[in-house]
Amino acid sequence: MSIEFPRPAAALPTAPAKLRILETANQLFYEDGIRNVGVDRLISASSVTKATFYKHYGSKDRLIAEYIAHRHRRVAEWLANVVEADDDPAHILRALQEAITSAVGSPGFRGCPFINAAAEFPEPDHPVRRAVESHREWYVDVLEQLLRRMGHPMSGDAADDLNLARDGAMTGGYAGDPIASTTALNRAFDRVVAEARVAVGV
Repeated sequence: MSIEFPRPAAALPTAPAKLRILETANQLFYEDGIRNVGVDRLISASSVTKATFYKHYGSKDRLIAEYIAHRHRRVAEWLANVVEADDDPAHILRALQEAITSAVGSPGFRGCPFINAAAEFPEPDHPVRRAVESHREWYVDVLEQLLRRMGHPMSGDAADDLNLARDGAMTGGYAGDPIASTTALNRAFDRVVAEARVAVGV
């Protein structure tokens, strides 16, 4: 039975101006923080009029929600492409590991965009927090499914371990030493993979 992680139902905007605003927000919100980027700056950087901005998004809050959805869509689309190329769960897990390591070492890295967004909106019932929680639950579920397919005896616990290892690598890689952070991440993945192999007698 092959592994399937469906692509997100929501597609990118087709209107050029709306897409340009979203791409601008994607860059500025991540680089400078969501609360630090005002509507006027978004309008100017997107090269659109105020009327165009409000026609497509109505408010900054709606654009913020679209930004979080866009970040999730990028990860989910990437994962779907990986699975289509190779549906071996161990290979997919290693691809996730490599993606985290690559992100931490990339120029302009500012940490995890979802953790950053959650930190800016501390109210637990805020739509941004709920969207971030939804993404994180999806990510842990992906890890759990992969580990279960690999035969890990405690796939749920191991998925939580790897998700927290990812959090640590993302945060530590930005605030501290990227090499130390990714090395610790790799140890966590190696340990979990080894546990799965022992369980299935490989």
